[in-house]
Amino acid sequence: MAMKKQYTPEFKAQVVKEILKEKKTMTQIAAEYGVSPVQLSQ
Repeated sequence: MAMKKQYTPEFKAQVVKEILKEKKTMTQIAAEYGVSPVQLSQ
Protein backbone atom coordinates (compact mmCIF):
# COMPACT_ATOMS: atom_id res chain seq x y z
CA MET A 1 0.00 0.00 0.00
CA ALA A 2 1.35 3.42 -0.97
CA MET A 3 1.97 5.94 1.77
CA LYS A 4 0.05 9.20 1.65
CA LYS A 5 2.38 12.06 0.80
CA GLN A 6 2.52 14.80 3.43
CA TYR A 7 3.29 18.41 2.57
CA THR A 8 4.87 20.98 4.87
CA PRO A 9 2.91 24.09 5.84
CA GLU A 10 5.54 26.15 4.00
CA PHE A 11 5.00 24.18 0.79
CA LYS A 12 1.23 24.58 1.08
CA ALA A 13 1.57 28.33 1.67
CA GLN A 14 3.78 28.71 -1.40
CA VAL A 15 1.29 26.87 -3.60
CA VAL A 16 -1.61 28.98 -2.27
CA LYS A 17 0.34 32.17 -3.02
CA GLU A 18 0.81 31.00 -6.60
CA ILE A 19 -2.91 30.26 -6.94
CA LEU A 20 -3.87 33.68 -5.56
CA LYS A 21 -1.58 35.48 -8.04
CA GLU A 22 -3.89 34.17 -10.81
CA LYS A 23 -1.06 34.31 -13.36
CA LYS A 24 -1.10 30.56 -14.10
CA THR A 25 -3.81 27.95 -14.44
CA MET A 26 -4.40 25.34 -11.74
CA THR A 27 -3.05 22.71 -14.13
CA GLN A 28 0.18 24.66 -14.66
CA ILE A 29 0.69 25.17 -10.93
CA ALA A 30 -0.06 21.51 -10.20
CA ALA A 31 2.50 20.37 -12.78
CA GLU A 32 5.10 22.81 -11.46
CA TYR A 33 4.72 21.57 -7.88
CA GLY A 34 4.15 17.91 -8.71
CA VAL A 35 0.66 17.63 -7.27
CA SER A 36 -2.74 16.77 -8.71
CA PRO A 37 -4.96 19.65 -9.89
CA VAL A 38 -7.75 18.06 -7.85
CA GLN A 39 -5.71 18.54 -4.67
CA LEU A 40 -5.37 22.24 -5.40
CA SER A 41 -9.10 22.77 -5.65
CA GLN A 42 -9.87 21.20 -2.28
